[in-house]
Amino acid sequence: MVDIRPDQQRIVITGLGLTAPNGNSLPEFRQNLLEGRSGVTAYDIRYFGPTVAGVCNFDELRYQRRKEVRRGTRAGGVAIFCAREAVADAGLDWENVDKSGVGIYVGVTEHGNVETENEIYQIKGYDYDTQYWSHHHNPRTVANNPAGEISLNMGITGPHYTLGAACAAGNAGIIQGVQMLRLGECDVALGGGVSESIHTFGIFASFHSQGALARHSDPTRASRPFDAQRNGIVVAEGGCMFVLERLSDARARGAKIYGEIVGYAMNSDATDFVLPDPDRQAQCIRLALRRAELNPEEIDIVSTHATGTTTGDAQEVKALRQVWADNGHTAFNNAKSFIGHAMGAAGALELAGNLPALDDGVCHATINLDEIDPECELPGLVANQPRELGKVRYILNNSFGMLGINSVVIVGRV
Repeated sequence: MVDIRPDQQRIVITGLGLTAPNGNSLPEFRQNLLEGRSGVTAYDIRYFGPTVAGVCNFDELRYQRRKEVRRGTRAGGVAIFCAREAVADAGLDWENVDKSGVGIYVGVTEHGNVETENEIYQIKGYDYDTQYWSHHHNPRTVANNPAGEISLNMGITGPHYTLGAACAAGNAGIIQGVQMLRLGECDVALGGGVSESIHTFGIFASFHSQGALARHSDPTRASRPFDAQRNGIVVAEGGCMFVLERLSDARARGAKIYGEIVGYAMNSDATDFVLPDPDRQAQCIRLALRRAELNPEEIDIVSTHATGTTTGDAQEVKALRQVWADNGHTAFNNAKSFIGHAMGAAGALELAGNLPALDDGVCHATINLDEIDPECELPGLVANQPRELGKVRYILNNSFGMLGINSVVIVGRV
């Protein structure tokens, strides 16, 4: 692909900040992905009991005081940490950046369940007397909270909002940032996704009732997409925010550039609450490729969405086989096998974990893949050990969610 768009319309990644169950910076996260180190651990949550989860361990007080952490939310704290780290990584002269020209676009799967469960648990001790209900509840549970907490913490006066896009939300936050930059609605975009899902017992109970919650005697082996013995999702928390800029602005300030958003797409299955439609997923992938003016064989790495559910993984593979019917080049991997499913943060984290491949040419593996399910066989699937690919030019990132929302982002070398 030769991009003939003016540099003002080409959008690049110049910084990122993240927290994942196996790392709190891109170098740490990437090293653990290459070394096969899982971040899934044993976990216990009230009412539901013992399970496994992907738990983050970042410094909550690096950018907030204790009072601010208590007043805010876990999702907001994750968002602030990631946004601050991303801005620092981008090398922006933050004190002199016009904060009214910065937009904040945070993808979430859900928000407010943690706070509501906590408040009900608290008033239970007072015979459900609502006079003990926290006056912080409303600002904690409004849908724009994670993006709003970034705005308050960083003094950003440009637009901020969250995008409820189920497990496609991490990609959706990036896509929104790209679109707003191209429209001239902002000059710097913070786009990505966050999740606090492990702090609500309801999500574990619901997946369990659905028969879709992973279990294994060894927590690090519980998340096993594509494996014949996979038995469900490992719920995880986390976050990843990207600094997005116009290529012209990034070059003018001499910024390092991770890659360019060369294509993206979103669509809907419109078929079922939870069962994915491989035809619509394939359609979404093809639309992103068409917008990027790329053929499937030009993609070097596909970051799969696969969550470890029996049906979901097989449906995605059907979609991938439609697009890459004669694949002899493209490598496929999966980061959920390391960290579990970080819900609204999943797409952003999984893209981040693959970005260094544009420089080092290495595709991280899918771990815990002992015996591949025949329904999930893919030529090019990278299993258990990283693969040297040589030059990597394009990475395609799949991220799909409940109620049939699909998203794809393609990043290329500049």
